[in-house]
Amino acid sequence: MAQGSFVAYYRVSTPRQGRSGLGLEAQQQAVRTHLNGGNWELVAEVIEVESGKRNDRPKLAEALRLCRLHKATLIIAKLDRLARNVAFVSTLMEAGVEFVAVDFPQANRLTVHILAAVAEHEAKAISDRTKSALAAAKARGTVLGGNRGAIITADARARSVASRAQAAERRAGDILPIVAEIQAGGAVSLREIATALNARHIPTSRGGTWSAVQVQRVLARLDA
Repeated sequence: MAQGSFVAYYRVSTPRQGRSGLGLEAQQQAVRTHLNGGNWELVAEVIEVESGKRNDRPKLAEALRLCRLHKATLIIAKLDRLARNVAFVSTLMEAGVEFVAVDFPQANRLTVHILAAVAEHEAKAISDRTKSALAAAKARGTVLGGNRGAIITADARARSVASRAQAAERRAGDILPIVAEIQAGGAVSLREIATALNARHIPTSRGGTWSAVQVQRVLARLDA
C-alpha cells in the first residue's frame, strides 16, 4: 500500500505523442493504479518529450528537483523509461532520490544500475553487428540505402539492362523445349500453350501464371 509523497515522471518519444496523449495516458493509468489505496500524495506530474537515448532531459531534472524539495519518491510507469544507459542511471543515483517503477517495484538502485549496464552492452553489440553486416554487404558490392541522390553512370545502367536481357534470354531458352513438347502434344494456340505451362506448375519469370501474351513475348524473343 502506497505511503508518502510522489512525483510522477512520464516520458513520450515524440511531440505528437505528447499532444495526443498517445502512450501518456497508459503511463498515467499505470501510476494511478499502483498508488490506489494508502495514505499518499501525488505532488506533481512531469511530462518529458524526449528520446530515451539522451541524458540531458530537463523535465526529468525538474522531477528530481521536486522530489528533493518535497522529500518525495520518483514514480515511473516503466523501468525502461529510465534504465537506458549507465551514465544516466549514475546521475539518478547521485541525485539522492528514491524511485519506484510500477512494472518492477522490487527494483532498487543497484538493480537498475546492473540492468542499465546490460542494456548498454546489448545496444552496443547490436550496433556493432549492424555495422559489420553493412560493411560485409558493401564489400560484396551491394548498394546500401537505396539511390539517395547517387548518380548512376551510363555504364552501370547499361550493365544492368544487359544483365536483365541476358536473364530473360536464358529463361526463354529454358522454356523453349517445354513449349516445343507442348506443341508436339497438339497445343496450337498461345492460350493452349499458356494453359499447359500453368498445368505443369511452371511459373513465369516473375513467379506468376502464364497468359497468351506472355507466351507470345517468349516466342518472339527466341525468334529475334
